[in-house]
Amino acid sequence: MISVARSLAIAALAALLGLAAPVDAQPLNPNELVILTTTTTQDSGILRVITDAFAKKSGLTVKTIVAGSGDILKQGARGEGDVLLTHSPAAEKAWMAEGNGTSRRLVMYNDFVMIGPEADAAKVRGLKASDALKRIAEAKAPFVSRGDRSGTHVRELDMWKRAGIDPKGQTWYRETGQGQGLTMDVAAQFQAYAFTDRGTYLVHAKRIGLPVLVDNDPALYNIYHVMPVDPAKFPRVNASAGQAFADWVVSSEGQAVIAEFGKAQYGRSLFVPASTMREQELLVN
Repeated sequence: MISVARSLAIAALAALLGLAAPVDAQPLNPNELVILTTTTTQDSGILRVITDAFAKKSGLTVKTIVAGSGDILKQGARGEGDVLLTHSPAAEKAWMAEGNGTSRRLVMYNDFVMIGPEADAAKVRGLKASDALKRIAEAKAPFVSRGDRSGTHVRELDMWKRAGIDPKGQTWYRETGQGQGLTMDVAAQFQAYAFTDRGTYLVHAKRIGLPVLVDNDPALYNIYHVMPVDPAKFPRVNASAGQAFADWVVSSEGQAVIAEFGKAQYGRSLFVPASTMREQELLVN
């Protein structure tokens, strides 16, 4: 009998050589689903709600691996999970082009906001995001970034680029290398500005104590997609479970769970169901 370790080694070598997967390749645990997802889904609380609902529906044991989108996409490109739920559209498209996933479908969105001290020394309150970043740079006001190549960090860098500013290396620009919750904690400590998704902010707002100063800008939409990992490339993934989760989260049942999340506590859903929308409707060039 071939050992599990040897089977994995053979599968990995076959994938490296571009050979077909062994016909008897099976997931290591057919009753377990591994979801690779981002810190914003965990920090906002929606991850637990979605996974609990799907586990109850499917009877599967659901395991989650949480990191910034950049790290999650790398793990998915190594076949270390069955399905991805991420919010970094350009990087996701590149990931799909490399043949790592079977499909990429729109799930939900919320928006990014900029928070900062009530005194607002840079006078950014109510501005569009690009204009606000220009003001922060001109004032050399402290700004705290995640600096972790997550979807949030990538979008923040894109907004700086749109504003025509490179903040890297500036004395007023600090990078934490941490998730959203801890980054907001640092911003609060230094009475600094920061970039965050609205859902995670609302969950931690009372502790953070920094108000939202910039929002309602279409350039700040935060879009999530679901992508099952391709079993033709990674024969040991639980393809049927990954596909089942992807199908469920974009179904009317899954979308209803998303629509209700946050309403009881915040009076509004923290995420907008979007499976019936087109990505082009949400993107601003």
